[in-house]
Amino acid sequence: MEAHRSRREHWYYQDLVPWEKGRNFVDEPWDESQATLRPEVRTALVLNLLTEDNLPYYYSLFQPYFDEESPLTHWSRLWTAEEGQHAIAMRSYLMTTRNCDPRILEDERMQVVETGWFGNFENILDMFCYTSAQELATRVSHRNAGAKSDCEIAHTMMSKIAGDENHHFLFYRGVTTALLEQNPSAVLVSLNRQLQNFEMPGTMIPGFGRRALAMARLGVYNLRIHAENVIAPLVRHWKVDEITDLTPEGAQAQEAILAIVPELIERAEQFERRQERKNRSKAPAAVA
Repeated sequence: MEAHRSRREHWYYQDLVPWEKGRNFVDEPWDESQATLRPEVRTALVLNLLTEDNLPYYYSLFQPYFDEESPLTHWSRLWTAEEGQHAIAMRSYLMTTRNCDPRILEDERMQVVETGWFGNFENILDMFCYTSAQELATRVSHRNAGAKSDCEIAHTMMSKIAGDENHHFLFYRGVTTALLEQNPSAVLVSLNRQLQNFEMPGTMIPGFGRRALAMARLGVYNLRIHAENVIAPLVRHWKVDEITDLTPEGAQAQEAILAIVPELIERAEQFERRQERKNRSKAPAAVA
């Protein structure tokens, strides 16, 4: 935690939000013509925001693993406080710049939080293996959404948020690394369980599949990005291919983990070929 506090830049969301652009939604109801961002970028930002909104469930799911005075209980509180700022910042930006329908956004927030989230964790090792990948994936998604926005304010804000997510990722990866050194077979079994068919904690969001597809096409987050920028770096960092003296279960998990990236790349190439065919079919015919 001390290393985390020393690394993380302390920032204030109110310094980034363009408050001067805010207008009264009662006097001037929202209309899509007021939006300044491309629809795909708005979709990415709203999906990322709604994922952050479900923070109470993430905290409640992790908390039972630790007693009241555990350092990891104190970490969970700090992590929750920092993550909470992300949702506040993104919502404030989207509302002041009128890049979302405020009524739909609030209805969806209510639905997402009422639905909750239930991670597929069998033990505490699963939790740390999952968060190592999830925080890295979140960092990538936030940073790419900002970069694709063509808005300097959104880019700066999402870069700040992505920076926080990177520090959270380093914390969880560090814990998982220590666990891996103590019991590599058990951790590899958990790691394989979490990386196979990995899902972000936002799949219950209304229209998630449609929105995720829009993000994939835009290049914010897709199978190739997941393989090359999330799974592959983790496998390399932990040197999964070099781990020895494993139990039969650990060795089986090791083999399965090493096959994940090639399988994801193959699926990514299939997706990309389908998109190319769709783009060609939509292209206007050449003039004779």
